[in-house]
Amino acid sequence: MENHYTGLFISIIGVSFASIFILSCTSPPLSIAFFRLFFTTMLVLPLVLVRKKTRDELRTLPPKTMLLMIVIGIILGAHFAFWISSLMKTSVASSVILVTAHPVLVAPIAFYFLKERMSWVNATGIAISLTGVVILVLGNYGSSTLGLDTLEGNILAILGGIAAGLYILGGRKIRKNISVFTYAFIVYAAGTITLFLICIAFQAPVYNLRLEDYGIILLMALISGIFGHTLYNWSLGYIRASVASVALLGEPIGSSLLAYAIPWIHQEPSVFTFIGGGIIFLGIFLTTRAVKETDLLENV
Repeated sequence: MENHYTGLFISIIGVSFASIFILSCTSPPLSIAFFRLFFTTMLVLPLVLVRKKTRDELRTLPPKTMLLMIVIGIILGAHFAFWISSLMKTSVASSVILVTAHPVLVAPIAFYFLKERMSWVNATGIAISLTGVVILVLGNYGSSTLGLDTLEGNILAILGGIAAGLYILGGRKIRKNISVFTYAFIVYAAGTITLFLICIAFQAPVYNLRLEDYGIILLMALISGIFGHTLYNWSLGYIRASVASVALLGEPIGSSLLAYAIPWIHQEPSVFTFIGGGIIFLGIFLTTRAVKETDLLENV
């Protein structure tokens, strides 16, 4: 069990560096998103090819399971498209906090459609977090002293958070029966194809990027993709979902500190980001608390 928590801790560090890699590139955000997932898929591919167990699992996957993983991959592609685009229009702190608020956005979906249990404490947490989102978004809109936050950027981050929540929700279900390499390869490949089509639709380049950008994105694929997302997906098979969700609160803290400390980025979060982010964190903590039998909400 300790190895699972160690893996979760390493994955949070890995994803915390993603925004730093992205802002270190000069390529368009959709191109960065495509190559990030493409390189991550290529890094997973050799592991799939050398593992007979994984190859056999891929051949025997039920069509319904395969289709569900493809849908999850499409959602992951949308997440990267929204989130990486948001980083070009708002601060790292605001973007990553809003993306990390996905438990608040997805919990009602899981409650109504998947019949997952929810308590009054969880519902209160959702309300508190939404209040924090309003403070962060509207407080920063037009009043950030650094001019980093825009309404469009924050909306893109929220959309990225919704996609991230659906991605993790789907992964939580699938990972109970599918090995991590099989899951990662199918989902990443589907997300890569999705992002390729998005790039074509929005005329974002899918070749001839700056050579330095290829290197940065490859490093991001390794650190934030393999040691971040893939290790996190592995931990989902062994750790309670509430623990995994709360652990993700480490990402905005780590990303914000890195964005402030690294000289060529040096972003200082506004007071509204601090206040709204703190309220969001409190709400997420309450939203992901274990449900007590005596305090259940009824599904309607």
